[in-house]
Amino acid sequence: RFSDAPRFGSDPHVFPLRRLFSTARTMSWVAISCHLHPTPSLHLCQRTLSRARVRGPPHHSGGARLLWSAARRHERVASTQSGISVGAREPHTPVMLKEVIKCLEPRPGQMFLDMTFGAGGHTKAILQAAPGITVYALDRDPVAFQMAERLAQEYPVQVQPVLGRFSELAGLLSSRGLEPGSLDGVLLDAGCSSMQFDCPHRGFSLSKDGPLDMRMDSDRYLDMPTAADVVNALDQQALASILSTYGEEKHARKIASAIAEARSVYPIARTQQLASVVAGAFSSSALYARKDMLQRPAHMATKTFQALRIFVNDELNELYAGLRAAESLLKPGGRLVVLTFHSLEDRIAKRFLHGTDVAGPHYRSIRQKIRQGRAENEDRRVEEDEEEE
Repeated sequence: RFSDAPRFGSDPHVFPLRRLFSTARTMSWVAISCHLHPTPSLHLCQRTLSRARVRGPPHHSGGARLLWSAARRHERVASTQSGISVGAREPHTPVMLKEVIKCLEPRPGQMFLDMTFGAGGHTKAILQAAPGITVYALDRDPVAFQMAERLAQEYPVQVQPVLGRFSELAGLLSSRGLEPGSLDGVLLDAGCSSMQFDCPHRGFSLSKDGPLDMRMDSDRYLDMPTAADVVNALDQQALASILSTYGEEKHARKIASAIAEARSVYPIARTQQLASVVAGAFSSSALYARKDMLQRPAHMATKTFQALRIFVNDELNELYAGLRAAESLLKPGGRLVVLTFHSLEDRIAKRFLHGTDVAGPHYRSIRQKIRQGRAENEDRRVEEDEEEE
């Protein structure tokens, strides 16, 4: 079934991908709506995966069964490690802390909302900026919510922990007596926090081996599909659409083909297992040829992991819902501070703040088109060199 969420715009290039798949104990419809604009829509890949877990060992060789059993045993052991041990080292360093405080300009007695509490670095700085400040500390991650509850013990009146998603925010705050137009400032730090990447059993990091999970609120939604469910259950075309849309991955079809081939032998259940599968689709010289924004070498699986994480947690739809909720909760003259990490988040935030169509086509300048053309030519040359090898 398709999602009932409204679609933005009326683009004729929206098409459905449907696949009826079955696992050992489950049969479920998967529906994905994909948009063909250069700029992804908020509803490009609105998934309706429902309990799509592969529940039994593959019916292949004994070696494959052994690998499956070992992976499941590893996952059970990792799943028993709940929470994050907060020792002397701070689990997460808040980014752009001085800039956030400068933009919010906290004053005595004001009320703020930290929509991504994390480890509480921004919230603590807001509390220390002026006396008598109240902060509603929201996070969808139960581990972060526990940290907010601990901070609330230090600030019993000033800190109000809230567990939930951006899309649930209006109802959560309304139940606490907070009406629209009540807040002086809102902070939204989009994306994933470093403390989530630092925990191997959460499955976010490709450099640390763990179960391929990637759910931010798995403790609250036990039936929510994991990243392993996605890579093992969806067909190759759907996987390529996810990687291209949410990871802006230029080699999406090649990576999706490698995943489909690998999972035919045994299910992909571990993070480094997936990273190895993606790496195997490229030559050794191209493995770290990709650079990030700081010109540092980046693994070829980085965008694949980003795409799966965004898809599993429905991050772009949640971001848009959070921006709309923040707008309704702010007083006239209130301040909204948004921190984004990648271009998908950045584009949504900027368009929302400018009042333009969030899901409209991505208009690029001539200079950007030239750079894009050069990058495509370089990628084409690399692929030709690999085929010759």
